Amino acid sequence: MKIFKKLALCSAMFVSGIAGPTLFSITPISDIGIVYAETKTKRVPALREKVYSQLARAQKLADDGNVQAGLEALDSIKDRSSSMNSYEIAMMHNFYGFIYYNENKLNDAISSFELVVAEEGIPESLRLSTTFSLAQLAMANSNYRKVSQYLDDWDKINNKPIPESYYTLRGQVHYQLKEYKKALGYVNSVISLSESKGDVPKENWLVLQRALYYSLNQPKDVVAVLEKMVDLYNKPNYWVQLAGMYGEIGEEKKQLAIFEAADQQGFVKSRSEHMQLAQVYMFNGLSYKAALVLQRGQESKVVENNAKNNAFIAEALVQSKEDERAIVFFERASEQSEHGNFDQRLAEIYINLELFDEAADAARSALDKGELTFEANAYVALGMAQYNLTNFDASILAFEQAEKHKKSSRIAKQWIKYVKKEKLHADTLKRALL
Repeated sequence: MKIFKKLALCSAMFVSGIAGPTLFSITPISDIGIVYAETKTKRVPALREKVYSQLARAQKLADDGNVQAGLEALDSIKDRSSSMNSYEIAMMHNFYGFIYYNENKLNDAISSFELVVAEEGIPESLRLSTTFSLAQLAMANSNYRKVSQYLDDWDKINNKPIPESYYTLRGQVHYQLKEYKKALGYVNSVISLSESKGDVPKENWLVLQRALYYSLNQPKDVVAVLEKMVDLYNKPNYWVQLAGMYGEIGEEKKQLAIFEAADQQGFVKSRSEHMQLAQVYMFNGLSYKAALVLQRGQESKVVENNAKNNAFIAEALVQSKEDERAIVFFERASEQSEHGNFDQRLAEIYINLELFDEAADAARSALDKGELTFEANAYVALGMAQYNLTNFDASILAFEQAEKHKKSSRIAKQWIKYVKKEKLHADTLKRALL
């Protein structure tokens, strides 16, 4: 169903909620606890209590909201850094980085953490965690090439099981670099690992996986991911997106079923969703339901009360043989438009309902407004109305105007011949009665 190929299926929708990683690893105090324990088992310089207490004081000042005082305390420690070993210097920069990060000064935080890993005499756990934090900070700073460089550095020093966050960060950065196949490999890996352990894949993993399949033009895989997201997370937008994707792969019946199920759960809320559902109903021959959906949207002020939407409702009602109910919506559309097209449609509806005076008035109004897409149709409607009102001369005049248009010339000639014959018959009968 090609009409729904662009139903809110842009990449921006698919990547919402995955842009910024959470930097849980940037916690200097817990890092200190970890690396301090390692100083007892690894050959690294000691973190002396005096230095630690000074660093802790700077951190407390910052935690209490006095960031400037905290930075000044660190500056005073830095002034005496010539007497500090490499491990203590690294921890000082670590505290700088943490304070800058909390102040959302990402560039300063990155510079400080780079100074941490530049020191030789630090525990491997600190080097590993800080390198990964640098990758996360670079991601938050939209420096995607730098993210890859930091992760490459992390790969060289890591000898432990790879955490899930590594796969997702790799997936995110390759996505941002438009390296979709590489990104998909990492995302599929983390999802497979999670499912193999009997765990439920995290929602943001599936969001990214869906975005990647869409970017790679693999709509059937997008559908498979959305089906899983609907099942696991049951969010309104996933239902609507799944309906749209069923339309894209030609599964119109599934599209209709999913959209109706979403609507029954109250998930169809926005203007675009109301419009999409109405169009799905129209495509499937359920024009009356299409009209009801847009009427409901108008009543809730979600769908605009404008000419376009009123005309859609009116046409849907006409298709469902609800001509009388269609009149009010064509009238609204006419009032909201400068052209006469909707008056022309009113004239045609009135003729169907055998309301010929109203039909003639509507046809004249259409011609007076002008800017008609098919002007000949208005003249044909006027001619038919006048004929049924036995205004034969006026009818012939209207059909003669319609005859000037190529598309209506043939039918206009037939009507002119027929009306002249009826006029002659009427005149003959009138004379006979006299």
